[in-house]
Amino acid sequence: MPAHQLAPDIPSDVLAAEQAHLAESRAALKAMRVHAQSLSADAAGDWVSQQILQSLLDQRVAALADHPDTPLFFGRLDRDSSDDLPGTIYVGRRHVHDGHSKPLVIDWRAPVSRAFYQASPASPMGIVRRRRFGYHGGALTAFEDEPLAEGDEIGPSRILTEEIERPRTGPMRDIVATIQPDQDEIVRSTLAQTVCVQGAPGTGKTAVGLHRAAFLLFTHRERLARSGVMIVGPNRAFLSYISSVLPALGEIKVDQTTVAGLLGEYAAPEDPAVAAVKGDARMAAVLERALWLHIVKPEEGVVFTKGAYRYRVADYEVREIVASLRGTTRYNPGRAALAQRLAHMVLVRMEQRGESPDDRVQDAVARSKPVKQLVDSVWPKLTPEQVLYRLLSDPAFLEKAAKSDLSPEERETLVWRKPYRSWKSAKWTAADAALLDELRDLMERTPSLGHLVVDEAQDLSEMQLRALGRRCRNGSATVLGDLAQGTTPWSTSSWESVLEHLGQRDGEVTELTLGFRVPREVLDYAARLLPSIAPALAAPRSLRPGVGSLSVRPGGSVAEAAAEALTREGSIGVIVPDALVAGVSAALGDLPHAVLDPDSAEEHRLLIVPATLAKGLEYDHVIVVEPADIVAAEPRGLARLYVVLTRAVTSLTVLHDKPLPAQLTT
Repeated sequence: MPAHQLAPDIPSDVLAAEQAHLAESRAALKAMRVHAQSLSADAAGDWVSQQILQSLLDQRVAALADHPDTPLFFGRLDRDSSDDLPGTIYVGRRHVHDGHSKPLVIDWRAPVSRAFYQASPASPMGIVRRRRFGYHGGALTAFEDEPLAEGDEIGPSRILTEEIERPRTGPMRDIVATIQPDQDEIVRSTLAQTVCVQGAPGTGKTAVGLHRAAFLLFTHRERLARSGVMIVGPNRAFLSYISSVLPALGEIKVDQTTVAGLLGEYAAPEDPAVAAVKGDARMAAVLERALWLHIVKPEEGVVFTKGAYRYRVADYEVREIVASLRGTTRYNPGRAALAQRLAHMVLVRMEQRGESPDDRVQDAVARSKPVKQLVDSVWPKLTPEQVLYRLLSDPAFLEKAAKSDLSPEERETLVWRKPYRSWKSAKWTAADAALLDELRDLMERTPSLGHLVVDEAQDLSEMQLRALGRRCRNGSATVLGDLAQGTTPWSTSSWESVLEHLGQRDGEVTELTLGFRVPREVLDYAARLLPSIAPALAAPRSLRPGVGSLSVRPGGSVAEAAAEALTREGSIGVIVPDALVAGVSAALGDLPHAVLDPDSAEEHRLLIVPATLAKGLEYDHVIVVEPADIVAAEPRGLARLYVVLTRAVTSLTVLHDKPLPAQLTT
């Protein structure tokens, strides 16, 4: 018996039976959606409960939407039936049952579905046969059997290979049908475990992170519905690219944002050297001192008058209260506690006179003018912007707050050359956003999510990581990235350092080195840069030989290369130095194309992609224009070039007039 059987080699009635099961499953899914639409929230009682229930029903209806061009199930498991579970299980994107609650499709995230990804002849996991289905559009056209109980070696799956290599247009697809065993281990990690994935280009790390979010939502639905799941990507174009993955898996209630979207959309220009100092974790201690330096030593007490009586809290008592609160609480709760503690001291004096004040009296005293005046003078009301403004505009204050954490040169770098008139008129930068968030948390505790997925984490500063860490301080995270693709001046060289600043020191670092998307010939070419940008990393490997996938053309025409690519199936990305975008667009002439914008992902078959936006994106055919200019455009230009060269799924064409970087010619 061959290791695989394809549909053309077997009776057509078997294929027809599988097609009939697909039709039955689609009809059942439609019935489930119709039933969900028929449910009413009117019986919930009060208006608020009705609105909550209606929202849940709407989400249920949306999650049951069928996608005709997307396979409803992609695999089948024939089991040895040694337990109470069905002998045959169809594995798909979501659970589907008929009118009698008989399961027609089992969700890929269910425990029983794990065998579809993990079973092997050496460890069949109770599976006699695994069947993979091939589709054309939404139609089931083929299948392939893998006998697992006989112990024979199983060769490469043609259906699996074709699905991985299938040309693409538009947003990123899910990989639920092609998840590999090492990827599945990451996807099914427990909620409590923070996982950091070092992933070489084409290893599917982004897809793994998204599928882990979907798995956790399935496994811990009620808990994560309360605490929330968030995806944080490098830019809006990237988020647009991945936006359809979770909805295709039935998960529509997941926030997706960028670091800027989370911390604040500040875009004032800034010298990278200044941003690097602001991004250093040492700034956390500087900011904490800067905030608490606003509290002054009380020089007088407080007198509260009620009728003919005056109740005094002495200056030394006020100092004791302030000292006991300072640094033991967040700033704003400490300020409120100071007012209450002063009011309590006044109530003690009242009780000593024989009165019987209650909580209402204490609240009234806390809000009284004498108490408010003392609190304002000792523990002033502040905003994060006020504190940061003073820090960046007052060299003496910065020196006092920095102590020995920053050198004189670093302090000089931070201070504004020309201070703004006030904190209200200050123009903040992206690096300032993380500092303001740190101050905000020192004043009021930042709420924590249940789970956070952070992609391209190698490019985040230590202060940005601290800001994200606050969002999962009571939860966990999936951290994704590639040390070789770090392109910011503050890019990390250690995932352990990333986890430390994220506040997840117990996170597990795992590595994906086997690529499924980028052809081997292309990956080997790009890997020539690794000794210069990430010498500690092992060279990535690809399962796809990709013979003939690489073309390096001195003096080649971008219009001719694009026209040639248009004769082939799939998406085309023309990746160029940012400064050459307009020139390359003009050079393409009448060829229909669009330019990728930082804030949105254009859906066009031929797309001009600025090199700084290429990270995380994939195209069937990539044309790279003038690598030397990409390298020269920024301090970590070689890392940027590595990113650019690894975006191709089918072919890579490199066009250059200038000499290639020396690393690519050896």
